[in-house]
Amino acid sequence: MISLFRSLHHVCVVVADLDQAVAYYESLGVGPWYDYPKGGPYETYEVPNPVASAAMRYKCADLDNVQLQLCQPPAGLDSPQRRFLEECGEGVYHLGFESPDLGAAEERARTLGVDVLARGRRADGSGFCYFDTRARAGVTLEIRRTQHDAG
Repeated sequence: MISLFRSLHHVCVVVADLDQAVAYYESLGVGPWYDYPKGGPYETYEVPNPVASAAMRYKCADLDNVQLQLCQPPAGLDSPQRRFLEECGEGVYHLGFESPDLGAAEERARTLGVDVLARGRRADGSGFCYFDTRARAGVTLEIRRTQHDAG
């Protein structure tokens, strides 16, 4: 049986002002920060609002044990992250877990009765899948498979 949520990859915090948040974290010694690497094109891309998703701004910092992501959703475009910011304020939007097999992990989640909110897959098997877990887990859970360079 595949274990879905065992290898924490990142914590994603939604913020109102990405530059201001990065500056504050840097003042605390957290960093360095870099733009989220978008990777190659998706063969499958199912998100609530592709325009808002493409306009989302992310910065990442690799800590010793986990990646910290800051996400600023675009103003004026509906997205789950924008709704979270407006309803809850800034805070942890999702926890991202690494999985060696996204297809198997997504199928396992479905057998557990967990619905998919958004998903994307690349030709190399990398990608992501967000689950509808906020009401019962207190946070959105994501599984992902990191894109690895060949050779």
